[in-house]
Amino acid sequence: MTDSKEAIYLAQISALTKQIETLVNQNQQLQNQIQTLNEILINLNKEKFGSRSEQTKLPNQLSIFNEVEFTSSFEEPISEITSQGIKSRNKAVREDILKNIQKKTTQYLIPDEDLVCDFCNSGLKFLGYTKVRTNVEYIPAKLIAHEIQQASYECPCCKKTSHPFIKKATVPNSFMPHSLATASTVAEVIEQKYINSVPLYRQEAIWEELGVKLSRSTMANWVIYGAENYLFPIEEKLKERLLRRDVIHVDETPVQVLKEPGKKPETKSYMWVYRSGNDSRKPIVLYDYKPTRSGEIPKEFLKGFKGYLHTDGYAGYNKVEGVTRCGCWAHLRRKFVEADIATNGTNGYAKQGIEYCDRLFHIEEQIKGLKPDEVKRIRQEEETPILEEFWRFVDIGLSDTLPQSKIGKAFAYAINQKPYMGNYLKDGRCSISNNAAENAIRPFTVGRKNWLFCDSQKGANASSVIYSIVETAKANGLNVGKYIEYIFTYMPDLDWRNHPELLDDFMPWAPEIQKQFKK
Repeated sequence: MTDSKEAIYLAQISALTKQIETLVNQNQQLQNQIQTLNEILINLNKEKFGSRSEQTKLPNQLSIFNEVEFTSSFEEPISEITSQGIKSRNKAVREDILKNIQKKTTQYLIPDEDLVCDFCNSGLKFLGYTKVRTNVEYIPAKLIAHEIQQASYECPCCKKTSHPFIKKATVPNSFMPHSLATASTVAEVIEQKYINSVPLYRQEAIWEELGVKLSRSTMANWVIYGAENYLFPIEEKLKERLLRRDVIHVDETPVQVLKEPGKKPETKSYMWVYRSGNDSRKPIVLYDYKPTRSGEIPKEFLKGFKGYLHTDGYAGYNKVEGVTRCGCWAHLRRKFVEADIATNGTNGYAKQGIEYCDRLFHIEEQIKGLKPDEVKRIRQEEETPILEEFWRFVDIGLSDTLPQSKIGKAFAYAINQKPYMGNYLKDGRCSISNNAAENAIRPFTVGRKNWLFCDSQKGANASSVIYSIVETAKANGLNVGKYIEYIFTYMPDLDWRNHPELLDDFMPWAPEIQKQFKK
């Protein structure tokens, strides 16, 4: 009987023990959930009320992209070419556009030494001028209607024969055929929009105050035409140069495109940026709009590049072939900062992770400006021991933290990125972070807060080309507006399609460009 009671008591004790263990485990799970939810709450409060909040809602503002591609609904009044010649279309509208601005006429003559008949060498007699075109030319705070006239000459001797001879003066090609646009006007629109952040609907009012009625759709047509016909070839030339470099930084950021084939309006598209590294050569910054974030995008763009590729932690960059990928310590440090914030500064692991990163960045600050070989030597001597300590610290932290907590995610991010985090030690031209790409894409992300979304692929592509030229010019210290005006002025008269080497003279570092437009 006693043995029976003892067995019952032991069974009850065992059951209670198991129940206690279950309750302890449940309590620990609840504590873990509470910790995770507290971290989420702290981060949500920081995002909503913190000083670095990125919430900006301007629902009535137009897109920086969709403004420049309303080509299907609106057209600038132009001249129409028919079988009978050039016929004016919407003449009254064009005259109304020009009626309030000053007029100017430029006449092109044939030099005296060339005033001879090509057939009989007789002297040519002046016939008069033929109107070639009228453009609107931009002069700061002043507009003039610039009428282009072309002088014609005839041979009085050949006039009496069956083969009369007439020679006309050479006239520079127009920026855009049958348009009021000139290099100066389109460069001004681009400068105001992409540098000074003045949207087209506001520029519309500014132009009207100067005396000319230009719709935003007309300006959009100009911008797209300039991007596609003159800036895109220069961007392609810049891309060729970039892929020859040894160090490239890359980053991407979301952008919403409303009219994208096969996609819902709320689906994200992406703007990618590629920037040359710290190799003591002229900087290049290129933007590339694409509808997805697939790793195939940088793989295709960087085809042929074989150097060091600086990226964030996005796994898609692993698809880029033939490169040495370098991780970003600024991103890794940010993970520990987020964990520190989420725990109100009470997590020792978070603080220690930040301290390791700060030790590395302190050394980087001290060696800034040294020659690459010296940078490499100091890094290997002073930073390698810190890296070894850090990875031992990560191994310990991984086994001692909750995977779903902020600090657990920081350790997981670190160990996943470990294959790339030490590669910057291999070459003194490499960087410890990908801040160069983040800084390069900032003009786009800042603008994105104002225009919120894009309307179509056409507008997005045009704007990515313009951003490439603008940001590369800025990085090379140029007066961007004057530089773009120079491109629009001289490229129409050059046969750069058959002689692409002519584009070298339009590179931001070309001697004449630097001489004329260096700030």
